[in-house]
Amino acid sequence: MNTRPAEPSAPLKGKRILVAKPGLDGHDVGAKVIALALRDAGAEVIYTGLRKSPDYIARVAVEEDVDAVGLSVLSGSHRDLVAETMNCLRQLEAGDIPVFLGGTIPRQDHEHLLALGVKRIFTAEMPLSEVIAAVTMELT
Repeated sequence: MNTRPAEPSAPLKGKRILVAKPGLDGHDVGAKVIALALRDAGAEVIYTGLRKSPDYIARVAVEEDVDAVGLSVLSGSHRDLVAETMNCLRQLEAGDIPVFLGGTIPRQDHEHLLALGVKRIFTAEMPLSEVIAAVTMELT
């Protein structure tokens, strides 16, 4: 029986994480950087690509049996897109999947988004190591 803890370099080993770009936002460099960091931390990452609807994101999350969803929003429509995505997950009886949010998210919107059920909000100035540590803490 192997009871060793996960390797420090792979704290998310065995976790499946969906990274998605909802809405009409056409910039995905940040989402790809996060996806690579999650992969380097041991996670299996499913990336939906650009301009996906909240319904599509929720369906993929369920079909892929993910452990978490990461939404990246730079367009300013984060309040509506997060609310719609959370609602779609609940409609699919997957409201227990943790949702993380990253992007250009004004500080004054954080409380509202956390009240919707978002687990953590990540902004561009946050080091990748802190993002990985926060996701790891939430999922392990």
